[in-house]
Amino acid sequence: MLTCIIRYQIDPTKKEQFKQYARNWGQAIPRCGADLIGYYAPHEGSSTLAYGIYNIPSLADYEAYRARLSADPLGRENYEFAQSEKFLLREDRTFLTLASTPHGAAK
Repeated sequence: MLTCIIRYQIDPTKKEQFKQYARNWGQAIPRCGADLIGYYAPHEGSSTLAYGIYNIPSLADYEAYRARLSADPLGRENYEFAQSEKFLLREDRTFLTLASTPHGAAK
């Protein structure tokens, strides 16, 4: 299992647009095959950092998921929304694997 963490730099004056973007992904991402953990908007501290986090079984599954997401009506609409509103200044993806068991979990 891979965890994809998307680190966004957003325009701090367009936080509400980012929240709408996140809500839209909250519908489209699970429908297209990824296990969405959530989208996180700035609250305290940095006013420009936001995150999206989801799990996907493999990079091959990721490629298939991305194809489904780009063909999904809400997915396409959300991409266009981000382009037209220009609230995303930077977007970086990192794929991680779990290196520990959850705290308190029995082996």
